Amino acid sequence: MSPPLATSAPEATTYPFPRPALTVDCVVFGLDDEGLKVLLIERELEPFRGQWALPGGFVRVGEGLEQAARRELAEETGLGPGLSPHAPTFFLEQLFTFGDPRRDPREHTVSVAFFALVNIRDHAIRAATDARDARWVAIDAPRALAFDHDHILAVALARLRGKLRYQPIGFELLPPRFTLTELQRLYETVLGTSLDKRNFRKKILALGFVVETGELEEGVRRRRARLYRFDEARYRALEREGFSLWI
Repeated sequence: MSPPLATSAPEATTYPFPRPALTVDCVVFGLDDEGLKVLLIERELEPFRGQWALPGGFVRVGEGLEQAARRELAEETGLGPGLSPHAPTFFLEQLFTFGDPRRDPREHTVSVAFFALVNIRDHAIRAATDARDARWVAIDAPRALAFDHDHILAVALARLRGKLRYQPIGFELLPPRFTLTELQRLYETVLGTSLDKRNFRKKILALGFVVETGELEEGVRRRRARLYRFDEARYRALEREGFSLWI
């Protein structure tokens, strides 16, 4: 026999012991002609006032984690829906949970970190709320971030490099139509290594989710290269079947 359905909400329960605060932090990667970059804010408030940090903040009561991450990004950096109709949103994935009791000098806080990939050209960045400034910073630029954000950034970069080998998540860093040279540069920049041009193209094209558009790039003095696009439907089919993007 099935148990009877509840007819009323359970009474609220209180706990007699203190609990850690919950925060979110966001590692946002972008790519431009200078290389791979991360989105940082300059803190307006203590602790670490005037120091660079990852965008983030406290989770509100009744708020989901991803909802909190997207809200904090919008509030502190202006990062929201893309300016281009081809990029209405951006890739955002939960990364890891960081819970060292000493990571925040104010109190014991647990941070759920996310990492995101955006096309820099599709998003206008502006500092707001408790951020004094917001800017894209080269991933290899010398820095000392607030809290444990250097560690969070290192974990996110390792995740990005790992996933790039078995999932085509890097396409969020490119325009909707791109050349194979641009695609190879993306892989080389993120992975920090040189790739054989012939082998790279053979591997990528054989998988079938990078397809020709029939168009050529414009505004270049050299011979115009073919433009390609990412076929998400083909990728999803391959994902179900299983494949390796190892390069």
